Amino acid sequence: MPDTAPTKTRVPAVEGLFTTDDPPHLIGGRLAGTGGYCFPRDLGGADPAAPAGDVEEVLLSRTGTIWSFTNSAYAPPPPFVITEPYEPVSIAAVELDEERMVVLGQVHPDWGTDDLAVGMRVELCLGVLYEDDQHEYLTWQWRPVAAGDQAGEGT
Repeated sequence: MPDTAPTKTRVPAVEGLFTTDDPPHLIGGRLAGTGGYCFPRDLGGADPAAPAGDVEEVLLSRTGTIWSFTNSAYAPPPPFVITEPYEPVSIAAVELDEERMVVLGQVHPDWGTDDLAVGMRVELCLGVLYEDDQHEYLTWQWRPVAAGDQAGEGT
């Protein structure tokens, strides 16, 4: 008998941080005065080099290089929504190709810390942070780019 469960609506867990396009992008800011970048966009006003906070919204690079990584062996505090039992996730700090800034994010659940290395190429993807009866709440994640797979490079 076919599965007739209703499809859940996929929505960002937090609006305004990333697109849900295919392929997705982080939504950052470019500081008009210095040309520097920020993520999230709203952090641009906190740059002492550009105190006026004049920030242009930009889509950030989808690819980068792992700068550092770890796992989260403990459940994060609110406002994160935790399902029980808590399952640790891997987290990577990724230096974006064009912007040369480091963005922290979860690693896709198919990869753990044993699969990662500093200097590894990764790309942005979306994954489910948590869900309820009607929605899957999405967040950005990093996944390794297969050797020889240059899809998404420079975008």
